[in-house]
Amino acid sequence: PTRVHKGSVSIMATAVQKNGIKSLSNGNGLVHHQHHQMQNLNGYEHIDVISESEKHLITEPTAEQCEPVSEQKETEPNIEEPEIDIVINNVVCSFSVRCHLNLREIAINGSNVEYRKENGMVTMKLRRPYTTASIWSSGKITCTGATSEDAARQAARRFARCLQKLGFNARFHNYRVVNVLGTCSMPFSIRISSFSERHREADYEPELHPGVTYKLQSPKATLKIFSTGSVTVTAPSVADVQAAIEYIFPLVYEFRKERTKEEAEALARKKLKQYGDMSANTEEGEDAISETEAWD
Repeated sequence: PTRVHKGSVSIMATAVQKNGIKSLSNGNGLVHHQHHQMQNLNGYEHIDVISESEKHLITEPTAEQCEPVSEQKETEPNIEEPEIDIVINNVVCSFSVRCHLNLREIAINGSNVEYRKENGMVTMKLRRPYTTASIWSSGKITCTGATSEDAARQAARRFARCLQKLGFNARFHNYRVVNVLGTCSMPFSIRISSFSERHREADYEPELHPGVTYKLQSPKATLKIFSTGSVTVTAPSVADVQAAIEYIFPLVYEFRKERTKEEAEALARKKLKQYGDMSANTEEGEDAISETEAWD
């Protein structure tokens, strides 16, 4: 994860995907190094014996040097950086198998398939990872429902393998991630009416939608900001989703307000549901990895 500084506000955002929260570095390596040096000193490994003739060369320490280290540390400002977890809800990808597909044959012989004749396509579902593919006769396939970029690629290759087992000369070609949907919760509520008045990029129509629509050009992303502090981001990749959250945090921080008791309880229930679903899908993603390796 990257760190963004906007004035006096800084944030570290972490993308939460299939395998849970990624670890964040907080500089503990320096502490371990200093502790190792102290162990050497306590072990009497670096002691020099001073003779009587050399004692006059030793200078007395000044008052500033005698100041306790703890008092010096107290003068330094201790700024805590908030950490925001971004939950990836959906990754949409597309690819091609470079051959013509008989949709009727897929509907008859395939499993977990639904033939939608009015739309001219077939939908196929997988349980691990839990995804849905829209298949057209031209060989173009769109896959939705994955919770990480790795799981999306695994599911796409499994769909290609299923078509190959049905007798088609399927080849995995032109794979790309089309869209990523992520959500996060700010550690505060937001006065979205004042926020929309300050920023021209914000579009707020309370009669049509309860949230503020904020569009970014770099990174390319569309954000939905709600008064409860929840933010929904749509972007071409997980990295762009993370960058968009890090960009918008200092802007909404100026319009923060304390949450009510009802809002805090609703947010706690929402987080419990999100993290519970992700932990249940972890084993499914691990099983899909072994099958994808065989396909590679």
